[in-house]
Amino acid sequence: MMATRYRADQVGSLLRPAALLEARAAHAEGRLSADALREVEDRAIVDAIELQRSVGLDVYSDGELRRLAWMTDMADAVDGFVPDHVTINWHGPSGGPEASAARVVGGRLQPRRRLTAHELPFLQAHAPGPIKMTVPAPSNFMVVGYKPGVSDRFYPTRAELANDLIGIIRGELSWLLDQGVAYVQLDAPYYSYWVDSEVRERMRQRGIDPDRALDEGLATDNASLQGLAREGATLAMHICRGNSKSRWIAEGGYEPIAEKLFGELQVDTFLLEYDTERSGGFEPLRFVPPGKTVVLGLVTTKEPALESVDDLRRRIDEAARFVPLENLALSPQCGFASVAAGNLLTLDEQRRKLELVAETAHKVWG
Repeated sequence: MMATRYRADQVGSLLRPAALLEARAAHAEGRLSADALREVEDRAIVDAIELQRSVGLDVYSDGELRRLAWMTDMADAVDGFVPDHVTINWHGPSGGPEASAARVVGGRLQPRRRLTAHELPFLQAHAPGPIKMTVPAPSNFMVVGYKPGVSDRFYPTRAELANDLIGIIRGELSWLLDQGVAYVQLDAPYYSYWVDSEVRERMRQRGIDPDRALDEGLATDNASLQGLAREGATLAMHICRGNSKSRWIAEGGYEPIAEKLFGELQVDTFLLEYDTERSGGFEPLRFVPPGKTVVLGLVTTKEPALESVDDLRRRIDEAARFVPLENLALSPQCGFASVAAGNLLTLDEQRRKLELVAETAHKVWG
């Protein structure tokens, strides 16, 4: 059975309403119980599901509303992470060096629970259609989870860390598929490091061979997909250039990594950022294998200005020169709140962006 194509797609995270942000702060300060926080999360997720239904999206997420950031479930569910961070250099509003949201590996990794077990049942019970669950790709933690002087006391090399990461993520993916999840998305923004010449040079200065590191990342993510019962499910990889409070990390088109990335990653679908000139042109899509889906992230989540249906349709037609139209879909370029603070949009502006995705997708594909 072919993987399903969801024409009006999304990346996953949604803006947190003020009540949820306030509840999470109160819980962190010990003023609100875990059960009370859960009730606030539940209400916010019900509202998020209704938003997605009313605008006409083809697949539902819980908005990642139970997470502090898109990849923090890993450290919440797995022992071995310590409250240390690598530094990320951000571009855009209030850019500059900042500690990553991800914690650093500072011990042997030992899973305590499934990453998404506290999220899935509620979404399954309330979504009126197919659902999407998002999971961080293991390759992320080889980039921002491995800190020399901390991680190498337990994992002398990134390759040794990869072995444990693969087992954890493969187990999560297998469990999600067993639970009947129709669409599982691996998030891997750090592949964008390899399209940015400045970031590649910083890797070299840290003693990392960028080309070898790319090969290791691809091999790690592919290994996490091996042996899964994928029949009838869609497994996807989302790649962006960083997304935190309307900022970004990397710049550059996909060309330097396209042949390996699209040709080697064993997923059904690629969700790709294509909202600004930072993403380059569509020519690298010529390397996408026949039959695979490309979800064009043409609608930006970084600013409120609304794209036009005509411009989106023109750009979809441009991409169709390299990937057949029937193998394309549409989404926002990234989530609206990869970290809880969210991008610099209002809830109403978020709604209009999602309405635009659904309206355009339905005009193009029916």
